[in-house]
Amino acid sequence: MPAAAAPWLLLAVFSGTLISLQARITGELAAGLGDDGFAAAVISFGSGFVVLALGLLLLRKPRRGAGLVLADVRGGRLKWWQMLGGFGGAAFVLTQGLTVGALGVALFTVAIVAGQVSGGLLFDRMGLGPAGPQRPSRRRVVGAVLVLAAVGLSMADKLGGGFPYVMLLLPLVAGVCVSWQQAVNGHVKNAAGSAYAGTFFNFAAGTTALGVIFLVHAAAAGVPSGLPSEPYLYLGGLVGIAFITIAVATVQKLGVLVLGLCTITGQLVGSLALDLLLPHGDTRVTAATVAGVVLALAAVSVAALSGPRTGRVVASSGATRTADAERVKG
Repeated sequence: MPAAAAPWLLLAVFSGTLISLQARITGELAAGLGDDGFAAAVISFGSGFVVLALGLLLLRKPRRGAGLVLADVRGGRLKWWQMLGGFGGAAFVLTQGLTVGALGVALFTVAIVAGQVSGGLLFDRMGLGPAGPQRPSRRRVVGAVLVLAAVGLSMADKLGGGFPYVMLLLPLVAGVCVSWQQAVNGHVKNAAGSAYAGTFFNFAAGTTALGVIFLVHAAAAGVPSGLPSEPYLYLGGLVGIAFITIAVATVQKLGVLVLGLCTITGQLVGSLALDLLLPHGDTRVTAATVAGVVLALAAVSVAALSGPRTGRVVASSGATRTADAERVKG
């Protein structure tokens, strides 16, 4: 890539480290709430939704984009289930609160990446995203298998001894949910013509899902007795908005493939740095964890460098309306 792209590459990698930072914040918030990952998730996701909702009231273009999305849903141009991408984000944040304390950020991230790569292969083949159906290349399949091997390597020295295997499954499933979220959110963004409006609907769906889950859990187990006093524990929503905004700003400069590689690189490196430099709870970084992160990085590289094929983005309904209007004027 040209030298001019270097700042965008660094920014994209930085956005990946923000994802790891959000995982750590949500995990610590859950611990501060008495190990209540449900409350931590709804606070983290809900705070981001509140910020976006206030911005929507003040900004005209995002409000117009939100109106276009709702019109497309009513007109059948956008499927109702494509509005539920926030459910994938909700699963991701909820899993942060439930498992990061036990797994550590590094192992959690390796498992998330395994789910993302596997889910990406599946949903590309199904044509769920705006780019339409894409046949998986041999390198992508090999990369997915290597990522799964990285998960096994990361936990090689944790076998036995009461390791919480069920908790490891949660981020694997959440990673698949994140891939589904990215696929359907692309349709919403195309319809809105505004990344802000698309992000707003993502947070609205996720906050609704997490709110219902929290109420059910609270009815059975009660609510936390108090809130932690550390202000930084309430920044998870803002961090989420930040890395989504960076992704929107850089995708046009780098393309989806390179952006995804940079983001996952940032996630893996950032998660390992957090566990090494700022350890939390009983988690510790072992040689197997480091080896798993290195193998996952190699696997992501193999999966991403699958040839010059680029995704074709289908026209949004909003773009179709504009094109039709131009033809009428002509």
